[in-house]
Amino acid sequence: MQLHFSPSMRSITISSSNGFIDLMKIKVAARHISYRTVFHTILILAFLLPFVFILTAVVTLEGVNKCSSFDCLGRRLGPRLLGRVDDSGQRLVRDFYKILNQVNTEEIPAGLKLPDSFNQLVSEMKNNQYDARTFAFMLRAMMENFEREIRESKFSELMNKHFAASSVPKGIHCLSLRLTDEYSSNAHARKQLPPPELLPLLSDNSYHHFILSTDNILAASVVVVSAVQSSLKPEKIVFHIITDKKTYAGMHSWFALNPVSPAIVEVKGVHQFDWLTRENVPVLEAVENQNGIRNYYHGNHIAGANLSATTPRTFASKLQARSPKYISLLNHLRIYIPELFPNLDKVVFLDDDVVIQRDLSPLWEIDLGGKVNGAVETCRGEDEWVMSKRFRNYFNFSHPLVAKNLDPEECAWAYGMNIFDLSTWRKTSIRETYHSWLKENLKSNLTMWKLGTLPPALIAFGGHVHPIDPSWHMLGLGYQNKTNLESVARAAVIHYNGQSKPWLQIGFEHLRPFWTKYINYSNDFVRNCHILDS
Repeated sequence: MQLHFSPSMRSITISSSNGFIDLMKIKVAARHISYRTVFHTILILAFLLPFVFILTAVVTLEGVNKCSSFDCLGRRLGPRLLGRVDDSGQRLVRDFYKILNQVNTEEIPAGLKLPDSFNQLVSEMKNNQYDARTFAFMLRAMMENFEREIRESKFSELMNKHFAASSVPKGIHCLSLRLTDEYSSNAHARKQLPPPELLPLLSDNSYHHFILSTDNILAASVVVVSAVQSSLKPEKIVFHIITDKKTYAGMHSWFALNPVSPAIVEVKGVHQFDWLTRENVPVLEAVENQNGIRNYYHGNHIAGANLSATTPRTFASKLQARSPKYISLLNHLRIYIPELFPNLDKVVFLDDDVVIQRDLSPLWEIDLGGKVNGAVETCRGEDEWVMSKRFRNYFNFSHPLVAKNLDPEECAWAYGMNIFDLSTWRKTSIRETYHSWLKENLKSNLTMWKLGTLPPALIAFGGHVHPIDPSWHMLGLGYQNKTNLESVARAAVIHYNGQSKPWLQIGFEHLRPFWTKYINYSNDFVRNCHILDS
């Protein structure tokens, strides 16, 4: 930027540094303008020149330095200074939004051929010169088609997961067969459990009695071993394991050949309990033998299901409710514990998909306040998915009998780790209430509830539950893959409730080590059956 004064001081010229652009030229009349005026003019220009310089620099940086006059500069900078910009791009976007809204309310043209990929769509647009409306229709049709395929894939995944969860892994089946064979050929596998001299301890209430009902030998082993290793008083532990007739020999062989001393283990089959007769459990016989019930649990889970009107999570819950284990006698045995163990006063009931990580002897010191069932409530907690269960999550409140007798907001509680006061239980009508509601649900064609043994237990134990601290029993490791690992490590009992059991390939890899750490992989039977081999 240069400032030129004529020798006579009658003109002042402002030009660019290269001399090609005269930015401003002022002529001063000699007789009519005083030196004072010239001074003031120069002073004003001193303030204006920096701004002119900045504007010129902006224009130069934007590639418009070919302007040769203030007229060009004004055309370039004027709209910016006045806040007026070219809105053709925004207008194009608004028009496209309008087209999208119109296309969203109209039917997709029949016979519209859809490309298989985005690259193919772009290629066809170039070749066929599609207008915006046609492009919008194709985009919508492609999105809806992809969403439909993803949804179908998700439901297929859930079905496959359901079948995987309902099946017996090859390694566990092998373990049962080999141990059963061992029972018939090895006298040590048939030895009495416990030894005759320890039989009186099976009914000694000064000991800590655990009850486990299962047909899974490996899972039973993990429960027992974890309880013994975590106990401060393992010599006070007595395990009563109940299994079915086909698994009894293998289960007995395992604990006969792999003792967990100083703890005591008893293995009994359901066929060895004199009390378990058809007269005492008529409802369970109906559940197992009624064709409609068997078809519900073993039949086609897709037939009659309106997949378009349900979410994948709801469908997964319905599939879990149709697990065949829910019509197993072993799953219902928990309601008969007072009759099966008439000499015991207080017991801890455990599911076979739990791991004990802390000494549980303090459970026997909890004052249940005259209640029967010490359990963790599942309607409050850090995990809003796992710990948000109320009666509305288990019962169909459109059924008049349910709506009349139950409160949808009542807090649910968890099976799987319960402290039962059997002395108090025997004075109640819990078993009769359980049978009564089970019969009503059968008469209603399973329209009152779907999910196994917990719903009738929620009703039968109404008014008989004492909430215990949630740290005793952490749930959800079989379906919540975002479980906090620090919370898992702190919990006394962790529960793999859900489909993703740790002994299945569909189990969560990051949660499996909490279970597998209690498996002896050097055991011949475990090694030969390739348990959990990848």
